Amino acid sequence: MSMNSFGHLFRFTTWGESHGPAIGATVDGCPPGVPLEADMLQHWLDRRKPGTSKYTTQRREADLVRILSGVHEGQTTGTPIQLMIENTDQRSKDYGDIEQKFRPGHADITYWQKYGIRDPRGGGRSSARETASRVAAGGVAREVLSTLAPEVSISGYMVQMGPHRIDRSRMDLSEIERNPFWVPDAKAAADWAEYLDGLRKVGSSVGAVCEITVSGLPAGLGAPVYAKLDTDLAAACMSINAVKGVEIGEGMGAAVLTGEENADEITMGPEGPEYCSNHAGGILGGISTGQDIVVRFAVKPTSSILSPRQTITKAGEPAEIITKGRHDPCVGIRAVPVGEAMVACVILDHLLLHRGQIGDGPRGQIG
Repeated sequence: MSMNSFGHLFRFTTWGESHGPAIGATVDGCPPGVPLEADMLQHWLDRRKPGTSKYTTQRREADLVRILSGVHEGQTTGTPIQLMIENTDQRSKDYGDIEQKFRPGHADITYWQKYGIRDPRGGGRSSARETASRVAAGGVAREVLSTLAPEVSISGYMVQMGPHRIDRSRMDLSEIERNPFWVPDAKAAADWAEYLDGLRKVGSSVGAVCEITVSGLPAGLGAPVYAKLDTDLAAACMSINAVKGVEIGEGMGAAVLTGEENADEITMGPEGPEYCSNHAGGILGGISTGQDIVVRFAVKPTSSILSPRQTITKAGEPAEIITKGRHDPCVGIRAVPVGEAMVACVILDHLLLHRGQIGDGPRGQIG
């Protein structure tokens, strides 16, 4: 079965393993005539790559992307785009001790139970290394969006690390690029640095919550029932390594609200409908409202820690394991650009689906 592809009209397939010679993505469904160079994609990969600060894994990968097909003289041709990223800093010996043991919290045991074979070198396909391919594909999606819908912008940031949340009254998106946590709160960034330093030094880890906001998206994207925009956004974010929960808009918080509190009241503005709030996260009935799309996902703590954990061997014998190697003390940091990439792919996919069904003609007019 082929389960390595994502998307409908704009579709990408990722390939490769954490400690193999290379990883990459094949992007299909990209419209022709879109300006595209490797440097345009490299910008996004540089934000995700390891070793950018002491708070991420110290594996040193340049993550240089090469475009092998689908582009001629700086423009997409409409044919499949093959993207390749070579692995250059594998240390497979770090995983020699765990070849016969299953790491708690990892996919080792389930891959073994399903396939009867697994790649112990960094987790193979289950490794977060795979997400570099997604970011490359997301870079293609961003370039297409900049051509077809230049008013659309996508911003990702962390809103929680462990028990520590940002103060939204201090929220400033310009702070995102000024700290290693992609957090729009300067005070939170300073506090989190001290908190994560303590965990990092003892070889522990912590979870996080990331938020992705899409602005400038018109109303009408998405479709009823099985092609809802929020359905695909949730699937996209849930597919990211270590993600254990996704919510749109108010999300789980809607469960404690009354109907009066949760309903986003509507007024008529000079340019069309306006909403008094955005508990829906910019989506009603699976279709975009024209408000900001707001998606959040929760990332579990990195399972690779230095504290001894109980486990079993392939033979079913009890064992103790310490996971050595180079790992992120908080996966949420590098999950931000991955989340942005996945959301970009979904937004472009639904834009193309919408145009295919509705076209660019007039739709339901209000007023």
